Amino acid sequence: MDLWSDPNFPRCIQERLTNFCTDISTIFTYVSASFQKKVQNKIKDLLQQMEEGLKTADPHDFSTYTGWTGIALLYLQLHRVSQEATDLQRALDYVKRTMRILNGRKVTFLCGDAGPLAVGAVVHHKLNNTADSQDCLSRLLQLQRSVLSPDSEMPDELLYGRAGYLYALLYVNKEMGADTVDESTITKVVMAIVESGKNMSAEQNKADRCPLLYEWHKKQYIGAAHGLAGIFYMLMQPGAKVHPEVLSELIRPSIDYVRHKKFRSGNFPSSLSNESDRLVHWCHGAPGVVHMLIMAYKVFNEEKYLKDAADCAEVIWQRGLLRKGYGICHGTAGNGYAFLSLYKLTQEKKHLYRYCKFAEWCLAYGTHGCRIPDQPYSLFEGMAGAIYYLSEVSNPEASCFPAFEL
Repeated sequence: MDLWSDPNFPRCIQERLTNFCTDISTIFTYVSASFQKKVQNKIKDLLQQMEEGLKTADPHDFSTYTGWTGIALLYLQLHRVSQEATDLQRALDYVKRTMRILNGRKVTFLCGDAGPLAVGAVVHHKLNNTADSQDCLSRLLQLQRSVLSPDSEMPDELLYGRAGYLYALLYVNKEMGADTVDESTITKVVMAIVESGKNMSAEQNKADRCPLLYEWHKKQYIGAAHGLAGIFYMLMQPGAKVHPEVLSELIRPSIDYVRHKKFRSGNFPSSLSNESDRLVHWCHGAPGVVHMLIMAYKVFNEEKYLKDAADCAEVIWQRGLLRKGYGICHGTAGNGYAFLSLYKLTQEKKHLYRYCKFAEWCLAYGTHGCRIPDQPYSLFEGMAGAIYYLSEVSNPEASCFPAFEL
């Protein structure tokens, strides 16, 4: 019997327990409000430092990863949180800066022209600059020729390959409307990725075990940035509208092949041939693979994927505060997004708590003796990424890993 309904359970103890639970709830609410205020104050401080530091940044780096588009994306995020017109204007200022220096050498959202053009289309759309938005969109769609070319030496991964271009198209549709980029264009990009993976798998005689296989620089990477996890994650996005047969017969067994490479610790190697359980980054290791597993659980509704994702979270909790830095790609902020993604999926409060503890680490930015990145104020390596991560505290339910989640 429930103690609360047991007539023999002393009423005075019931009342004390009820009051205690109410007090604890009030304390947690107070701490939450207090913590949010602390975070908001730190964001203001870090933004000032970032803007000052950007005065000496590479003027020709337009990328989302380390350049001006990443800063525009940060201000778009701050606008989403605050609804302040000044944040949207700052995003536009950085978008305009990127448009003068695009070089057409790469086509991805993170490292190529697709990022500035997609973000530019979205910023202009939000400001009702229809002609400018359409110009960015038109230029973005022109990039598909090199993506779809069968003679292209283009890889398929997220940073420099087709999956990175696919993200740009899906991002535009999410922000501007589902039919902004037509379904046939997206399908062509998806099928180019799928066919490339089938060809590589056949070349490596792995078609029966891993129907889709990909390489970057002659290595079969696993992680989110250059590897299988990032590619499969993008192919499973609802907006990609991948055919159910492709999902079940090609993508699912390939994901299971990756799952079986898991270390006993719950972490994942950086590549299929690597046996070192060392890296715990979004780019290499559990913090990137966890997102693939979460998406696999959503698509296939099999508990094994959720269990593996939970194992990844334990690895990140134990080993994810990195001396390498506070950034998104290979830093504490990027690792902490795993907790936000799991919290959105499961509503388990421990994941929200762990997000807050990683945010607490970022609040002490610069005091842990971490390595200073090459681009210390950028989105994926430096301070802008930590600010982006901290800004999620105001609405964790709506959190979104930049340039990756949709």
